[in-house]
Amino acid sequence: MKKILAPSILSADFKTLGEQIIETEKGGAQYIHFDIMDGMFVPSISFGMPVLSSIRNLTGQTIDAHLMVTEPVRLMEEFVECGADILTIHYEACTDIKADIDCIHSLGVKAGLSIKPETPVEALEPYLEQADMFLVMCVVPGFGGQTFLPGSIEKIQKLRAMLRERGMEKDIEVDGGIHHSNVTKVLDAGANIIVAGSAIYKGDVRDNTERFMEILRNYD
Repeated sequence: MKKILAPSILSADFKTLGEQIIETEKGGAQYIHFDIMDGMFVPSISFGMPVLSSIRNLTGQTIDAHLMVTEPVRLMEEFVECGADILTIHYEACTDIKADIDCIHSLGVKAGLSIKPETPVEALEPYLEQADMFLVMCVVPGFGGQTFLPGSIEKIQKLRAMLRERGMEKDIEVDGGIHHSNVTKVLDAGANIIVAGSAIYKGDVRDNTERFMEILRNYD
Protein backbone atom coordinates (compact mmCIF):
# COMPACT_ATOMS: atom_id res chain seq x y z
CA MET A 1 0.00 0.00 0.00
CA LYS A 2 1.05 3.59 -0.57
CA LYS A 3 2.92 5.07 2.39
CA ILE A 4 1.71 8.56 3.31
CA LEU A 5 3.08 11.23 5.64
CA ALA A 6 0.57 13.49 7.41
CA PRO A 7 2.24 16.30 9.38
CA SER A 8 0.05 17.43 12.27
CA ILE A 9 -0.17 21.20 12.42
CA LEU A 10 -1.01 20.97 16.13
CA SER A 11 2.76 21.13 16.67
CA ALA A 12 3.40 23.94 14.17
CA ASP A 13 4.45 27.47 15.01
CA PHE A 14 1.31 29.46 14.22
CA LYS A 15 3.29 32.63 13.67
CA THR A 16 4.57 31.02 10.48
CA LEU A 17 1.94 28.33 9.88
CA GLY A 18 1.56 28.98 6.15
CA GLU A 19 5.29 28.87 5.50
CA GLN A 20 5.70 25.69 7.53
CA ILE A 21 2.87 23.93 5.66
CA ILE A 22 4.51 24.85 2.36
CA GLU A 23 7.80 23.42 3.65
CA THR A 24 6.10 20.07 4.39
CA GLU A 25 4.63 20.02 0.89
CA LYS A 26 8.02 20.78 -0.66
CA GLY A 27 9.47 18.00 1.47
CA GLY A 28 7.02 15.51 -0.01
CA ALA A 29 4.30 15.17 2.63
CA GLN A 30 1.04 14.22 0.93
CA TYR A 31 -1.42 15.03 3.74
CA ILE A 32 -2.03 17.67 6.40
CA HIS A 33 -3.38 16.31 9.68
CA PHE A 34 -5.76 18.87 11.16
CA ASP A 35 -6.60 18.22 14.83
CA ILE A 36 -9.90 19.74 15.95
CA MET A 37 -10.54 19.65 19.72
CA ASP A 38 -13.68 20.90 21.42
CA GLY A 39 -12.73 20.91 25.11
CA MET A 40 -15.35 18.23 25.80
CA PHE A 41 -14.28 14.98 24.16
CA VAL A 42 -10.70 15.95 25.04
CA PRO A 43 -9.70 18.60 27.61
CA SER A 44 -7.96 20.88 25.13
CA ILE A 45 -9.35 23.32 22.57
CA SER A 46 -7.35 23.69 19.36
CA PHE A 47 -8.66 25.43 16.23
CA GLY A 48 -11.48 25.21 13.75
CA MET A 49 -13.10 26.39 10.56
CA PRO A 50 -11.33 29.75 10.06
CA VAL A 51 -7.89 28.12 10.18
CA LEU A 52 -8.93 25.35 7.81
CA SER A 53 -10.41 27.84 5.35
CA SER A 54 -7.26 29.94 5.44
CA ILE A 55 -4.93 27.07 4.56
CA ARG A 56 -7.14 25.31 2.01
CA ASN A 57 -5.98 27.41 -0.93
CA LEU A 58 -2.39 27.43 0.30
CA THR A 59 -1.63 23.81 -0.56
CA GLY A 60 -2.66 20.90 -2.73
CA GLN A 61 -2.14 18.46 0.13
CA THR A 62 -5.02 16.28 1.29
CA ILE A 63 -6.53 17.70 4.47
CA ASP A 64 -7.40 15.01 6.99
CA ALA A 65 -9.61 16.67 9.61
CA HIS A 66 -9.43 14.67 12.84
CA LEU A 67 -12.58 15.55 14.77
CA MET A 68 -11.80 15.02 18.44
CA VAL A 69 -15.22 16.38 19.31
CA THR A 70 -18.40 15.12 20.94
CA GLU A 71 -21.15 14.26 18.42
CA PRO A 72 -19.12 15.32 15.37
CA VAL A 73 -22.13 15.10 13.07
CA ARG A 74 -23.09 18.63 14.14
CA LEU A 75 -19.88 20.03 12.56
CA MET A 76 -19.28 17.82 9.55
CA GLU A 77 -20.89 19.92 6.85
CA GLU A 78 -19.05 23.08 7.90
CA PHE A 79 -15.65 21.40 7.90
CA VAL A 80 -16.25 19.97 4.44
CA GLU A 81 -17.34 23.40 3.21
CA CYS A 82 -14.08 24.79 4.60
CA GLY A 83 -12.06 22.30 2.58
CA ALA A 84 -11.59 19.01 4.45
CA ASP A 85 -10.96 16.00 2.19
CA ILE A 86 -11.26 13.39 4.93
CA LEU A 87 -13.29 13.55 8.14
CA THR A 88 -12.03 11.25 10.88
CA ILE A 89 -14.39 10.73 13.80
CA HIS A 90 -13.96 8.90 17.10
CA TYR A 91 -15.69 5.66 17.98
CA GLU A 92 -16.04 6.93 21.55
CA ALA A 93 -17.60 10.28 20.58
CA CYS A 94 -20.56 9.16 18.47
CA THR A 95 -24.08 8.01 19.31
CA ASP A 96 -24.66 6.38 15.92
CA ILE A 97 -21.39 5.62 14.15
CA LYS A 98 -22.90 4.06 11.05
CA ALA A 99 -25.17 7.05 10.50
CA ASP A 100 -22.25 9.41 11.04
CA ILE A 101 -20.10 7.60 8.46
CA ASP A 102 -23.02 7.71 6.02
CA CYS A 103 -23.28 11.44 6.64
CA ILE A 104 -19.58 11.94 5.85
CA HIS A 105 -19.93 10.01 2.60
CA SER A 106 -23.03 12.02 1.67
CA LEU A 107 -20.88 15.15 1.87
CA GLY A 108 -18.58 13.73 -0.79
CA VAL A 109 -15.47 13.05 1.31
CA LYS A 110 -13.75 10.02 2.81
CA ALA A 111 -14.59 8.77 6.30
CA GLY A 112 -12.03 7.80 8.91
CA LEU A 113 -12.81 6.11 12.23
CA SER A 114 -10.49 6.42 15.21
CA ILE A 115 -10.08 4.67 18.56
CA LYS A 116 -8.39 5.87 21.75
CA PRO A 117 -5.66 3.74 23.38
CA GLU A 118 -8.03 2.21 25.93
CA THR A 119 -10.54 1.07 23.28
CA PRO A 120 -10.02 -2.48 21.97
CA VAL A 121 -9.38 -2.71 18.26
CA GLU A 122 -12.23 -5.20 17.94
CA ALA A 123 -14.61 -2.26 18.40
CA LEU A 124 -13.86 -1.29 14.79
CA GLU A 125 -15.01 -4.63 13.36
CA PRO A 126 -18.64 -3.61 12.57
CA TYR A 127 -17.34 -0.68 10.48
CA LEU A 128 -14.55 -2.30 8.49
CA GLU A 129 -16.49 -2.28 5.24
CA GLN A 130 -18.09 1.12 5.72
CA ALA A 131 -15.19 3.38 6.72
CA ASP A 132 -12.38 4.28 4.32
CA MET A 133 -9.60 4.69 6.89
CA PHE A 134 -8.92 3.65 10.48
CA LEU A 135 -6.87 5.72 12.91
CA VAL A 136 -5.15 4.03 15.84
CA MET A 137 -4.24 6.60 18.48
CA CYS A 138 -0.83 5.76 19.94
CA VAL A 139 -1.16 8.35 22.73
CA VAL A 140 -4.07 9.73 24.73
CA PRO A 141 -5.74 12.23 22.37
CA GLY A 142 -5.77 15.89 23.24
CA PHE A 143 -2.14 16.87 23.68
CA GLY A 144 0.91 16.97 21.43
CA GLY A 145 4.41 15.77 22.27
CA GLN A 146 3.47 12.56 24.13
CA THR A 147 5.46 9.31 24.18
CA PHE A 148 4.39 6.45 21.91
CA LEU A 149 2.46 3.70 23.73
CA PRO A 150 4.09 0.31 22.88
CA GLY A 151 0.76 -1.53 23.12
CA SER A 152 -0.30 0.27 19.94
CA ILE A 153 1.81 -2.12 17.86
CA GLU A 154 -0.38 -5.11 18.68
CA LYS A 155 -3.53 -3.12 17.92
CA ILE A 156 -2.20 -2.13 14.49
CA GLN A 157 -1.25 -5.75 13.78
CA LYS A 158 -4.69 -7.01 14.80
CA LEU A 159 -6.46 -4.40 12.71
CA ARG A 160 -4.40 -5.17 9.60
CA ALA A 161 -5.09 -8.89 10.11
CA MET A 162 -8.84 -8.22 10.48
CA LEU A 163 -8.87 -6.29 7.21
CA ARG A 164 -6.85 -8.87 5.29
CA GLU A 165 -9.06 -11.70 6.52
CA ARG A 166 -11.87 -9.90 4.68
CA GLY A 167 -9.79 -9.20 1.60
CA MET A 168 -9.56 -5.48 2.35
CA GLU A 169 -6.49 -3.28 1.87
CA LYS A 170 -7.72 -0.14 3.62
CA ASP A 171 -5.65 2.65 5.10
CA ILE A 172 -4.47 2.41 8.70
CA GLU A 173 -3.33 5.71 10.13
CA VAL A 174 -1.29 6.09 13.33
CA ASP A 175 -0.99 9.21 15.44
CA GLY A 176 1.06 9.98 18.54
CA GLY A 177 4.71 9.77 19.45
CA ILE A 178 5.91 8.88 15.95
CA HIS A 179 9.52 9.84 15.17
CA HIS A 180 12.17 8.92 12.61
CA SER A 181 13.49 6.37 15.10
CA ASN A 182 10.29 4.33 15.53
CA VAL A 183 8.31 4.84 12.32
CA THR A 184 9.45 1.52 10.83
CA LYS A 185 7.89 -0.30 13.80
CA VAL A 186 4.41 0.95 12.96
CA LEU A 187 5.01 0.28 9.25
CA ASP A 188 6.03 -3.28 10.09
CA ALA A 189 2.83 -3.66 12.11
CA GLY A 190 0.68 -2.67 9.12
CA ALA A 191 0.17 1.09 9.27
CA ASN A 192 0.57 3.09 6.05
CA ILE A 193 -0.45 6.67 6.97
CA ILE A 194 1.93 8.28 9.44
CA VAL A 195 0.93 11.32 11.48
CA ALA A 196 3.89 13.20 12.94
CA GLY A 197 3.78 16.46 14.86
CA SER A 198 6.77 17.51 16.93
CA ALA A 199 9.04 15.24 14.88
CA ILE A 200 8.22 17.44 11.87
CA TYR A 201 7.84 20.90 13.33
CA LYS A 202 10.64 20.99 15.90
CA GLY A 203 13.76 22.02 14.02
CA ASP A 204 14.08 22.22 10.24
CA VAL A 205 10.58 21.44 8.95
CA ARG A 206 11.57 20.59 5.39
CA ASP A 207 14.55 18.47 6.44
CA ASN A 208 12.46 16.56 8.98
CA THR A 209 9.79 15.96 6.35
CA GLU A 210 12.32 14.77 3.78
CA ARG A 211 13.85 12.37 6.29
CA PHE A 212 10.44 10.81 6.94
CA MET A 213 9.70 10.59 3.23
CA GLU A 214 13.00 8.86 2.56
CA ILE A 215 12.13 6.21 5.14
CA LEU A 216 8.65 5.74 3.65
CA ARG A 217 9.90 5.55 0.06
CA ASN A 218 12.62 3.04 0.91
CA TYR A 219 10.50 0.92 3.24
CA ASP A 220 9.27 -1.62 0.69
